[in-house]
Amino acid sequence: MTRILLAASAALCAAPALAENRIDLVRPDAPELAAHGDHAVGVTTMRFTREEVPDVARASEDGVESYDREITVEVWYPAARGTAPGGSYTALLRDGVTEVQLQGRAARDADPAAEGEFPLVLVSHGYPGNRFLMSHLAENIATKGYVVASVDHPDSTYDDMGAFGSTLVNRPRDQAFVLDRMAGLEDEIGAITDGDTAAVIGYSMGGYGALIFSGAGLTEDFRSSRYAPPQELLEINAHGADSMADLPDDRVRAVVAIGPWGRNRDAWDAESLSAIDTPLMLIAGGVDDVSGYDAIRSIFEETTGTERHLFTFENANHNAAAPMPAPTESWEVSETLGYAPFDHYADPVWDTTRMNNVTQHFVTAFLDLHLKGDAAKADYLDLVPDSADAVWDRAEDGTPNEADSYWAGFPNRTARGLRFETLPAGE
Repeated sequence: MTRILLAASAALCAAPALAENRIDLVRPDAPELAAHGDHAVGVTTMRFTREEVPDVARASEDGVESYDREITVEVWYPAARGTAPGGSYTALLRDGVTEVQLQGRAARDADPAAEGEFPLVLVSHGYPGNRFLMSHLAENIATKGYVVASVDHPDSTYDDMGAFGSTLVNRPRDQAFVLDRMAGLEDEIGAITDGDTAAVIGYSMGGYGALIFSGAGLTEDFRSSRYAPPQELLEINAHGADSMADLPDDRVRAVVAIGPWGRNRDAWDAESLSAIDTPLMLIAGGVDDVSGYDAIRSIFEETTGTERHLFTFENANHNAAAPMPAPTESWEVSETLGYAPFDHYADPVWDTTRMNNVTQHFVTAFLDLHLKGDAAKADYLDLVPDSADAVWDRAEDGTPNEADSYWAGFPNRTARGLRFETLPAGE
């Protein structure tokens, strides 16, 4: 009986902590650059309209009409000094019905920083997803001096899932549109946004869009496949098309594609992928069975026009690196879905917070190097490819000895189950 009472007491004490649904946790064993930066963070919601867009989701063999595409964007930004940290977000679960509260560091509608220009980072979710799916990463980056715009893509969110063809056509175009709108802001946030220095982070279909946005046009086989919408609407993203010529944007200095979907369906080939000349980081789970890990490796090998990295969580699946920790409410079976949406967020092998922290570390190094010109961050990307081969050999004060090859920024014994590979342009 005593054991039962103690267990019940422990469960009651734990319940409030679980209900917080915190997105800003940094574990004690996290790598160095996962830590939050020096900036207080504000967050606000913006809405933009792409006018006269073909309505792909409702297109048929009889024709297609145009509509105004309303796009909601959550924007995180460095806030004024003295801004008290802490705030919450109301977000929908994967079932598109259940509202949950997420707890983070950003203050709603806080005054922006009084001075400074901060690079712009776009965040693009999967199919389905929403602008809060990678809110943990957006907040973390913003504390380090970035303006981060996370997009709700119409026809692709939990409560607005339209025909898949809309995502195939619109994803890179939405990304380009939001970049233009954010770079052209004339308000207080626009005053601190360096829209000429930008990056794109995309997960799954967001990664698909980011690769097209970077210049990788779609193959003819894919454009005529069962995935293609009617009226040849996918031709706008075709390899070699005039409509692709102006899509890559010199303002985009770096691309992070997490579990990008498409190469597993021959959306690209070596020729189209070689057109990308923007520094690229690919992040993947080693057993991804949605986008296909071997297919992601093919992207890594075939993007020969740029230096690129492939960061792998061994034995992780498609949820590697991107989703926030599963909200407590997602553990319950959803009446709408008929199953618990927990598996939309979590990985059966890796702890989500651990993956988030490691991703924050590498994304910070990559963005700081390419958007801020911080050459010292290159050391965090120059690693022994297999972390199991890295040797810890440090003096008592932490100074590396000659034999030391341990991953930069990782505490001893923490760089396990990871791979970080790099290929230079031309190879």
